[in-house]
Amino acid sequence: MVRAAAPPHHRAERKKEEQTIMRNQPCDCAVFGIDIGKTVFHVVGLDRAGAPIQKAKFRRDTLLQFFERAKPTLVAMEACPGAQWLARTIRRLGHDVRIIPAQFVKPYVKSHKNDVIDAEAIAEAATWPTMRFVGVKEAHQVDLQMLHRIRNRLVASRTKLICQMRSYCLEHGVAMRPGAGAFKLDIERVLDDLENDLTERARLVLHELHAELHEIEARLRTVSSEIKDIADADETARRLMTIPGVGPLGATAILAAIGDPGRFKRARDVAAWLGLVPQQHSTGGKQTLLGIAKRGSNYLRTLLVHGARSVMMHLDRSKDRLGGWADELKERMHPNKVVVALAAKIARVIWVILTKPGATYERRPPVGAIA
Repeated sequence: MVRAAAPPHHRAERKKEEQTIMRNQPCDCAVFGIDIGKTVFHVVGLDRAGAPIQKAKFRRDTLLQFFERAKPTLVAMEACPGAQWLARTIRRLGHDVRIIPAQFVKPYVKSHKNDVIDAEAIAEAATWPTMRFVGVKEAHQVDLQMLHRIRNRLVASRTKLICQMRSYCLEHGVAMRPGAGAFKLDIERVLDDLENDLTERARLVLHELHAELHEIEARLRTVSSEIKDIADADETARRLMTIPGVGPLGATAILAAIGDPGRFKRARDVAAWLGLVPQQHSTGGKQTLLGIAKRGSNYLRTLLVHGARSVMMHLDRSKDRLGGWADELKERMHPNKVVVALAAKIARVIWVILTKPGATYERRPPVGAIA
């Protein structure tokens, strides 16, 4: 019995499926570059010479199946939302995963820009010997960073709300003292004073905004308390809090942002990563140093600078030589520069404590001081 031939359109569909399966079989690549999307991911594989030998497009589920079949190799992606989850997932499959900042990938994009070219540029950038990478964070570090970002947003919302209420009062000739603490005391007195020039409508609106301020502060206290509980329960955070100027907020923010401290070769690299070292613009053998670089996390840098400012004000100079070092700097440079230099030194101490198991900050009195 002779079997009837399949219709032409069925044969074309089957051939297309076979080609897709063959195209999506992992090749023996030295590095894969992934251009991340919400639902569609483009993958380009390079050989050891840097030539592209595989290009494919996947959905989220088929992407993981592809890397399950692939031999363990280097997989690179650009830092963006979703990159941390994908990096952790692919790393569990046995691959060496690296995340590259977007500004370091851009120079490798050739001519026109599309998803495949972006993936190829990511793969090529990952093979560069001096390339800098973003640390892959564990899930609990991402959760901790999420709490910090929520708290930071609540603080910003509180500041905006206070400024808005203050300006509304000024529009009716009612001025209040500067500062959030003074405002909280003054606003209740202003709302209860029926002799001022606030209109009935303005007083009603201010009462509603005052209630909103209480809600924001209650939420802020809850998040701050949760962060403090995490810091108290974490052994590494407790060791970090032995450093002058580092409290629960700073310790947990460091643990959330730094990822693997082993990726920094020396203590100065942490200060440079946070933008606490001078920016350099040198040429022709002439060294020119500018202000601090302000790279990395603005939030973490702010916490360290505020911590250093607190150390300058409250550290007992007779019990810690760090205060004497800062005072010597203060004699020959501006106090703000001293604060930033102290923040950079704190960042170096943080690296030492993170890289040495069980290490804590030891307060040493100045030379010649009576213990």
